[in-house]
Amino acid sequence: MEDNFSNYFTETGKVAREYLETRLDLIKLQAAGKLSKALGLFFSLIMAFLLFFFVVVFLGMVLGFWIGERTGSMTLGFSCAAGFFIVLLLVIIFFRKGLIERPLANMLAAELVEEIEEMEEKIEERREEKRKASND
Repeated sequence: MEDNFSNYFTETGKVAREYLETRLDLIKLQAAGKLSKALGLFFSLIMAFLLFFFVVVFLGMVLGFWIGERTGSMTLGFSCAAGFFIVLLLVIIFFRKGLIERPLANMLAAELVEEIEEMEEKIEERREEKRKASND
């Protein structure tokens, strides 16, 4: 009889250990998935900002050359273009909360809410499966 109890506890310990290892692996995979999703979002934002930067630089050059041709002085043309970008920078700094910070915060919050909702749906599905299994 003691062999049955020791055998039972040994087997239960093995199953519990395997369960914990599997659960830890699952948590690692879920964390890796969330990290990859966050990094993907981060790098896509970086690429969008780089593209926007190059567009602005080339538009500045076009504006400088255009004003330079109109006025007959490239110095004046590029000075006016630089002045325009300084004014644009001041506007962006002044309105940064509405133009940059809030939209980015809203986008990140929406991603987090979506992730939480997906997790809650999975939890609900598991509960539903457990209910069905207990009813059978």
